[in-house]
Amino acid sequence: MKQTPFTGIHYRLGAKMQEFAGFDMPIEYSGISDEHNTIVNGVGVFDVSHMGEFWVTGTHAQAFVQKITSNDIANLPVGKIQYTCFPNEKGGIIDDLLVYHYGVEKYMLVVNASNIEKDREWCLLNNTEGADFLNASDDIAQLAIQGPLTIKTLQKLTDIDLSTIPYYSFIEGKMAGTDNMIISNTGYTGCGGFELYFDPQYAEQIWNAIFEAGAEFNIKPAGLGARDTLRLEAGFPLYGNELDDDTSPLQAGLGWITKFTQGNHFISRPLLEAEKEKGVSKKLVGFEMIGKGIARHGYEIMNAEGEIIGTVTSGTMSPHTRKAIGLGYVKPEYAALETSVFIRIREKSIEAKIAKPPFRK
Repeated sequence: MKQTPFTGIHYRLGAKMQEFAGFDMPIEYSGISDEHNTIVNGVGVFDVSHMGEFWVTGTHAQAFVQKITSNDIANLPVGKIQYTCFPNEKGGIIDDLLVYHYGVEKYMLVVNASNIEKDREWCLLNNTEGADFLNASDDIAQLAIQGPLTIKTLQKLTDIDLSTIPYYSFIEGKMAGTDNMIISNTGYTGCGGFELYFDPQYAEQIWNAIFEAGAEFNIKPAGLGARDTLRLEAGFPLYGNELDDDTSPLQAGLGWITKFTQGNHFISRPLLEAEKEKGVSKKLVGFEMIGKGIARHGYEIMNAEGEIIGTVTSGTMSPHTRKAIGLGYVKPEYAALETSVFIRIREKSIEAKIAKPPFRK
């Protein structure tokens, strides 16, 4: 298994470790519920150095990124970030990602850890524009500091006024004694916070500085378990669950990142335009359990007559709301809010209702 620059720290802190996307990653430290609620109410830190980073540069960088992603980067200013996806040749999703407009003719693409090699191959295969492409995933460390007390924690470590960095924006500057850090107002928790990208050689120095700064706020490390429950409470899709090669962004409720603007000729645009015109065959919905039970990935969703109408993609007991929640795909006629559906759990049909994320208000 691969290691991140923080793997030794995780072991020293007694984290429960497990393989994820080929990396030895922390799943939990003090417990998923404790870590989850620490971030909802305070501040916590995720090691997300397993994520992938690609640099796309040169004269043809914009044209290439415009073609390979579904959103429209034509008017994306330097210093701004865009959520988007790589559509495949049949209109499915190869991966969802962030595009950082880093500078003139320079972009950073941040992709999911499990898809780094697949994404790299897809980019190289489709780089007919001749943009300069570099997979820098092994040369960049990343921490996600999340929660409402993030700014109070990180502000101690920099002269940059973090409150002036808008959501989905970033700057490069000095923090924790380290120059050239990318300080990004992004996250995958719905709790606010920042993601930091930096040279791996400074990993331990930065980790220690952050935990010293956050000590008065009871800062805690958090693992992938809490990262998953937080993103599910927020209603964020996860690649491999809600998103995959056979699901279109329109089916996944990502029409807002699928821009049919003039001049935006991304891969599979005609297929997705036709799907939009015809209507989708399934829709991603949120749901809350009415009956007793927790829905899990792969469970069947049924109507009152027992007909299978969809599949659960993610489900958990929300550590914050203490309600059983989930996401899943259903036939469009069952996607309206408050619609009663039934989840097949251990040979029983348990009632649920369609609800609109985020589940944590």
